[in-house]
Amino acid sequence: MGIEEYGGGQTQSDVLVVTTNDVPGYKVDRVIGEVFGLTVRSRHIGSQIGAGLKSLVGGELKGLTKTLVETRNQAMDRLVEQARARGANAVLMFRFDVTEAADVGTEVCAYGTAVVISPRP
Repeated sequence: MGIEEYGGGQTQSDVLVVTTNDVPGYKVDRVIGEVFGLTVRSRHIGSQIGAGLKSLVGGELKGLTKTLVETRNQAMDRLVEQARARGANAVLMFRFDVTEAADVGTEVCAYGTAVVISPRP
């Protein structure tokens, strides 16, 4: 796996997503409200066994890492889609929440506050 497969982040430029409460040089014109993107993923039994064996000897679980990166990116894409559909051009205070879902998968929720921003004069 190349390094590009281990990262994520924003892939769409029409809706800015930031972890901060504001964007330098911009003002918030309108707060739309909370938006989120949610996905739940499970691994197939073969990879679970392989990960279990790998955890006995130590080291990175590359298959699980790749799956979690893909899952986070999908949750973020869904967040951006929801923000865009509600008329936002930015999401402030962006965060991820990751939890186990009933021992069958991993739930990843990307959330934040959808807003309309414009450059300060």
